[in-house]
Amino acid sequence: MALAKVSAFFQGIRESLHDRFGDALPKVIGGVLLVYLLVISILGIYWSFTPDPPETQYFQQDTHSRVVGAATTSALIDVAETMLNKPGGFISNDITPPGLFMDNMPAWEYGVLIQVRDLSRAMRESFSRSQSQSQEDVDLAKAEPRFNFSNNSWAIPASESEYRQAIKHLKSYRDRLNDAKDPDAQFYSRADNLRYWLTVVESRMGSLSQRLSASVGRPRLNTDLANDPNARQSTPASSEKRVKTPWLKIDDVFYEAKGSSWALMHFLKAVEVDFADVLKNKNATVSLRQIIRELEGTQQSMYSPMILNGTGFGLLANHSLVMGSYISRANAAIIDLRDLLSQG
Repeated sequence: MALAKVSAFFQGIRESLHDRFGDALPKVIGGVLLVYLLVISILGIYWSFTPDPPETQYFQQDTHSRVVGAATTSALIDVAETMLNKPGGFISNDITPPGLFMDNMPAWEYGVLIQVRDLSRAMRESFSRSQSQSQEDVDLAKAEPRFNFSNNSWAIPASESEYRQAIKHLKSYRDRLNDAKDPDAQFYSRADNLRYWLTVVESRMGSLSQRLSASVGRPRLNTDLANDPNARQSTPASSEKRVKTPWLKIDDVFYEAKGSSWALMHFLKAVEVDFADVLKNKNATVSLRQIIRELEGTQQSMYSPMILNGTGFGLLANHSLVMGSYISRANAAIIDLRDLLSQG
């Protein structure tokens, strides 16, 4: 009975439209679909532009009057909010067009999110603790797991709601840092803390560099057990293997690297402020600035409508190799910076 009513309802709509438009109905429907496709295409292009840097003022403030840790915490908040509030919002979990059909911007968001997760974990486990047996900060302990929530959940709960809760706890932590009457909120600017985070960053950037280089698919010698004669692995592996990024994933890896570099660039600028005395003592400030300079190169405007994947010395450019070159140099500088920080 209910099915018959539904069928009669749609039959009435069809007859009403036919009475109004007559034989022109197919053209009207086609025109509406054309306008709809045009609108979502324009939106998709607009939403694909990477956002501008966060408008922050804490980098220029007087470092002597600043509360230690405020710059790094603010950078983490600003980067996370930019990821959520840019044009189109957070796209990775969209289930409707145009976000449903986009892959470059979700890859960019994932690159940003990885760096946000790594820094939030470093703040929880290292920056806010004086030693390994000290108690972790209550707000950071709530923020870090929320950033690790799945990035493609669209409801109950949505990814954005979890990330916004994490940002809320970060702001609470920052407020407590700025409150001289609250000694429980601390940020320790020490060389060993900075090295802890840079170790994670080095691993991330090294992986991105290899994935970008794999766009050309060259054979790679197996160095997994190098430098240790007693090393073993679970299953045997060949001495040489061919590593190649799938053709449909090349642009995703490129934009993930671009998003990761974008976030890391802002975090390092904040670290330069909070760890100014440590870097000066190690004569390492210029090394940090060189890393930032290399990462700024990854943010240059794209003048090609697509990510080209030519061979290294071929007629066409290979954007992945160019991006990988910047990231490799930044990663080499990070290794040098870690060595400087480890010296007495």
